[in-house]
Amino acid sequence: MAEAKPGDTVRIHYTGRLTDGSTFDSSEGRDPLEFTLGSGQIISGLDGAVQGMQVGETKSVDVPADQAYGQADPNGRQAVPRSQVPAHIPLDIGTRLQVQDPSGRTIPVTVVEVTEEQVVLDANHPLAGEDLVFEVELVEIR
Repeated sequence: MAEAKPGDTVRIHYTGRLTDGSTFDSSEGRDPLEFTLGSGQIISGLDGAVQGMQVGETKSVDVPADQAYGQADPNGRQAVPRSQVPAHIPLDIGTRLQVQDPSGRTIPVTVVEVTEEQVVLDANHPLAGEDLVFEVELVEIR
């Protein structure tokens, strides 16, 4: 039976969990995730784990943070004067917002701290610094 190799377009069903067992994403109830192996379309730890799998095969994969979304970068946090944030913008901790950098590029950020004087925004990926666990089933190799 054929094994998935770099350059193949594959479809997988998956459930992604944190090491505490909480689920952060799943393809359950959706179409399988389709991507080209080795192309950088998904995190490297999961991409590498799918390589060599056969259709119908399932496995559990531990993906360290460095092979997932990397370590959190302290420079990814920015304090903004609260007076510069429009009043209609929600500032609940954990709220995801988009800001523009000076060049006009849009950056997703998370509100991580709010005081009377400032709002701290974090541009790190929400899963940065997290080791992940995936349950994976290879559905198809194209």
